[in-house]
Amino acid sequence: MPARVAAVQPTMAIEGGRIAILGELFPTDQPQLPGVRVGDLPARAVFASPSRLDVIVPAGLTEGAAPVRVDGVSGDTASVSLAAPFASGLHQVDNPVFDHDGNLYVTFSGTRGQQVPVSIFRVTRAGTRETFSSGIVNPTSMAVGPDGMLYVSSRFEGIVYRVNADGTTESYATDLGVACGLAFASDGTLFVGDRSGTIFRVARSGKATTFATLPSSVAAFHLAIAPDGALFVTGPTLGSYDAVYRIGPAGEVSEFYVGLGRPQGLAFDPSGVLHVVEALAGSSGVYRLTANAKPELVLAGPGLVGVAFDFDGTIVVCSNDTAYRLLRT
Repeated sequence: MPARVAAVQPTMAIEGGRIAILGELFPTDQPQLPGVRVGDLPARAVFASPSRLDVIVPAGLTEGAAPVRVDGVSGDTASVSLAAPFASGLHQVDNPVFDHDGNLYVTFSGTRGQQVPVSIFRVTRAGTRETFSSGIVNPTSMAVGPDGMLYVSSRFEGIVYRVNADGTTESYATDLGVACGLAFASDGTLFVGDRSGTIFRVARSGKATTFATLPSSVAAFHLAIAPDGALFVTGPTLGSYDAVYRIGPAGEVSEFYVGLGRPQGLAFDPSGVLHVVEALAGSSGVYRLTANAKPELVLAGPGLVGVAFDFDGTIVVCSNDTAYRLLRT
């Protein structure tokens, strides 16, 4: 039986992501490991067995499907869909956000108390990065409200700002601690995470009340609303593994899943499936997470902090300094 490539897992990746090439009879008993190419570029192997080769996706590849080939293995090849850099020069600490027109909003958050020239950038579908808003200190998390406006939390000021169409800002809710994760319910209620351990519920009037209490986070809370209205929250701690929490309509907290290392940004895709970023070294990427199944790594990439889905299925993932886009068909 000749050696063959059967599949690549996961099927999506960014540069620096670790992917597994699955197959049979890979020639790993030779003095040198077989060479692997992703697209036209060589990929560094980090694990090898006769049925599996793990490699690091090289930099410099373009967006789209890239064939994966193993030297000495003939026949059909598998492929991986690559998300290419879409915007750089950022300082992102949570999810990017799409508006209803498909524009992407990203942040330059800065160090604590740092005044930066531009707080929020808008990236058009064509990839043009535009200055959108200035003056928010440490912009942390973003959400588009039912009114179509962008809302941004400042972890330094404990304020959530509403950003007008011209980029000017106005205070929407205050006294929110170390304000980070944001998510809107369908009725316009805004939920805000204070990383010291409180989830606030903010009425349309801007009045905030305590909704739920969680263990404090060493980084930030990240929030997402499920199709059924439940609130999902992650918040990395000093533990080896952390929970993805589900909070019901009355503020009742349960552990939806425990076992991810440093879970960060989370979002629901257009079909209503939860995706969570895991930042644990060696297995970092975006995981698909359902109630009754083992988490599935769907996109590999190092140092990711956030993920967002557009209505057409476009996925964007962010490291601290770069946003990567993958158009899905």
